[in-house]
Amino acid sequence: MPIARAWSMALFGVRGIPVEIEADIGVGLPGTTLVGLPDTGLREAKDRVRSAVRNSGCEWPARKVTFGLSPANLPKVGSAYDLGIALAVLAAAGTIPSGKLVGTVLLGELALDGRIRPVRGVLPSVLGARDNGLRRAVVPLDTLTEAGLVDGVEVLGAGSLAEVLAWCRGTVTLRSAPEPGGQAEPEVADLADVTGQPEARWALEVAAAGGHHLLLIGPPGVGKTMLARRLPGLLPPLSTDEALEVTAVHSVDGSLAPDAPLVRTPPFIAPHHSISAAALVGGGAQLAAPGAVSKAHRGVLFLDESCEFGANRLESLRTALEEGEVRLARVRGVVEYPARFQLVLATNPCPCAPRREADCICSAATRRRYLGKLSGPLLDRVDITVPMRPVTAMHAHLAEQPETTATVRERVVAARDRARHRWAEHGWVTNADVPGPWLRTTITADTDATALLDHGLQRGFLSVRGADKCLRLAWTLADLAGRSAPGMDEVAAAMELRDRTAA
Repeated sequence: MPIARAWSMALFGVRGIPVEIEADIGVGLPGTTLVGLPDTGLREAKDRVRSAVRNSGCEWPARKVTFGLSPANLPKVGSAYDLGIALAVLAAAGTIPSGKLVGTVLLGELALDGRIRPVRGVLPSVLGARDNGLRRAVVPLDTLTEAGLVDGVEVLGAGSLAEVLAWCRGTVTLRSAPEPGGQAEPEVADLADVTGQPEARWALEVAAAGGHHLLLIGPPGVGKTMLARRLPGLLPPLSTDEALEVTAVHSVDGSLAPDAPLVRTPPFIAPHHSISAAALVGGGAQLAAPGAVSKAHRGVLFLDESCEFGANRLESLRTALEEGEVRLARVRGVVEYPARFQLVLATNPCPCAPRREADCICSAATRRRYLGKLSGPLLDRVDITVPMRPVTAMHAHLAEQPETTATVRERVVAARDRARHRWAEHGWVTNADVPGPWLRTTITADTDATALLDHGLQRGFLSVRGADKCLRLAWTLADLAGRSAPGMDEVAAAMELRDRTAA
């Protein structure tokens, strides 16, 4: 009974797990069986692969063929196993030598004519292969650049099953992955385009410097969306490890550009308020897919008209904001996706949203009810709240030269460098990452400064979490000012940025 083996990869969140594909050609009536928890798409692989093999000039064994996918208790989802299944059965039949299949990961969906189609999750799959000691990968040509981002693995691209069969026989050489690099940086919106709003611009700079969450409140047309879209341009470029993290999530989601797959700049994700909770935090049948919060990892999640999102969707953000990841439990397992993002909320002050406050027809109860859709626990996780008002005099702003994104980013990068050096031994990158208990017990701030926090706690303006947020903001303000530690001025300014409604 001939048996041959090949390797493919299963994705569990953004973690790649090697799957051994065993093909056994036994005695019995002709037929094909797949075992090892395949999903519906994978169970259909036997028909796709059989046609692809025949149309690539080979014969499918006219005997009983059994495929075993190990580990058997791991759910197998998708069509990326097609190429591995085809080579395993042809190696078992003696059609091709099996030497090159040892230590080689095979990824790709087969068309009926033998073409190899691209699949999702190639980058995390190749990363998982490298981490598990597999040193070669054959991937679809359309994903060759993406797979080539991984060091330590020989990455080869193929356009058809016939090409891979010829490579196994040693008659052709598959295309190698290009050297990473040379990808053009995407253009970002410039902060100089925003007219007026000096307080909001300053708050945006503070949020970028410390990694703080932000709430913008104001009538339509004052520039809330414009400001939010300019936040990614103020953030430092992603490091190599961070870029791979973000790219892996977008690879699983299938939203990478084939010619420029590496995500080098912080992503900006702005879902519509009609989005479902599953699409926001992740979900789906069987093993859950990443949601908007994971696609915004290391970047910005912008919720415009946030009061229209609905309580269940907004409250689902709370755990992700605190822990920086999302854990989605399904019958077949628990999937973890990273979700460390900066949240920017924007909302009108009331349902009628007039241009002038004097024109508002909403009662005080209606305004409270509208803003009450943003619950206290959610607002307690927002560091900065900025009321915005309409610009009333264009000529006053036409003469001034507002600062550009590049100018502000220099200050932001300098402040982040100070924070990173200060927290380096603890592994924290920004002030927003520092745990509250460590801030309260280890950092000794100015006595007058801490007295301000004590007053806010006693009067009920601040919760303990809110006091921690003020301390983190104070450290960010000190970093922007080039001071070694925050004083009373920084703590007072931090309490003002927190605002009455966010305390």
